[in-house]
Amino acid sequence: MPGLTFSNELISRDEGLHTDFACLLYNHHIKHKLPRSRILEIIVNAVDIEREFICDALPVRLIGMNSELMGQYIEFVADRLLVAMGQEKYYNSTNPFDFMDMISLQGKTNFFEKKVGEYQKAGVMSSEGTTKKMDFDA
Repeated sequence: MPGLTFSNELISRDEGLHTDFACLLYNHHIKHKLPRSRILEIIVNAVDIEREFICDALPVRLIGMNSELMGQYIEFVADRLLVAMGQEKYYNSTNPFDFMDMISLQGKTNFFEKKVGEYQKAGVMSSEGTTKKMDFDA
């Protein structure tokens, strides 16, 4: 199980960074933004698909986790994504899972005990004093 847990940590971290990057790219580099109605159409459709999946994947009520709470969490995440894209919340749902907040906290790993799953901060191990700039002009 430690290997599966570590894999999930890596996947969660990577997907979170991909999401943050996509939102920053959209907010700061896309000139012709989508209208709110189109953004909501995409988000609401994705939430509906996720709800359908979770009802099939979690057909029983577990202690502390069931399809209703997962649906609420999916709405919470959708609202977070909307805010990250500079939009107002749509669902106004709260996070029903306190433990999910813990996943996003920076971890401290004893490297003698297990592999470190955190990214290195930019420039920490770099001997180079120059700043790199990303250019999107081809």
